[in-house]
Amino acid sequence: MRAVVQNDKNRAGRGRRVLGCGVAALACSALLSSCAGSSDAARPAPGHGGPVRVLSPQDRQAAEHARLVAAARRWGLAGVPLTPPPPPREKPEITARAGFEVTHQEDWGLPPVFTTIPTKQKIVFLTIDDGSEKDPKFLRMMQDLKVPYTAFLSNYLVKDDYGYFRKMQSYGHTLNNHTLHHPYLPGLSYEEQKDEICGMQDIMKKQFGRRPTVFRPPYGNYNQDTLRAAKACGIRYAPIWNEEVYVDHWEYREDDQKMRRGDIVLTHFRGRSDWNGTMVDDMRRFLDKVTREGYAVARLEDYL
Repeated sequence: MRAVVQNDKNRAGRGRRVLGCGVAALACSALLSSCAGSSDAARPAPGHGGPVRVLSPQDRQAAEHARLVAAARRWGLAGVPLTPPPPPREKPEITARAGFEVTHQEDWGLPPVFTTIPTKQKIVFLTIDDGSEKDPKFLRMMQDLKVPYTAFLSNYLVKDDYGYFRKMQSYGHTLNNHTLHHPYLPGLSYEEQKDEICGMQDIMKKQFGRRPTVFRPPYGNYNQDTLRAAKACGIRYAPIWNEEVYVDHWEYREDDQKMRRGDIVLTHFRGRSDWNGTMVDDMRRFLDKVTREGYAVARLEDYL
């Protein structure tokens, strides 16, 4: 009889333990549900949450300025690059610079060679030639600072890494024609010049999706055949430059050694193998000078 009673007590004890575990499990479940409910309340589902604060234009402008201040500091600039004005609604008329025309420039409708864009805005245009140096820090710097530029590419220097320039293009920078092999064009026949320019047009279309309408003759040298060939290849403009910036100095076309509104500035894809510095050093020199003199950097193609 005692054994039966003892067994009943044992079964009752096991029942109480099972019940206790069940209660504990239910309590844990309730607690977890409560926590989950709190979490969901803190992160409402899209479309079911409370009001979302919309930043005012002034707040967005202040936030972007703060970001640019930090970026300028990070890249070692003396100040934040100035913001260019909006592109003009009406494009300026682009003609050949006086003294830079060729015979039949106007009546044959040849692409004009020019060094400056007609504008009253205090802006300059940054252009970078050839494609030898492919510095990833340069891409990051210019993207961080939101500085526009135009690249003029020669195939023999870019063909080892088209991807670098595709990335550049994806950031909104324009890629233009600088011939296949960077020759002295006036020393070639018309057909040879056409092969250099049209051949690069084909490469640009295949690798970057479009044939440019802008072309820079290597070294800034050209003749009538150059512009005839360029036109036959679909080129409308042939900008050269008014200033050239190096990692350690500037050079000027004008005798007064000054920048002007709308000037086109040239530099190159070069690094320590050619210069005493990097492309980041080169851009620091360029940006510090134009900002100090009150110029913003605008996008060349917005004015063509």
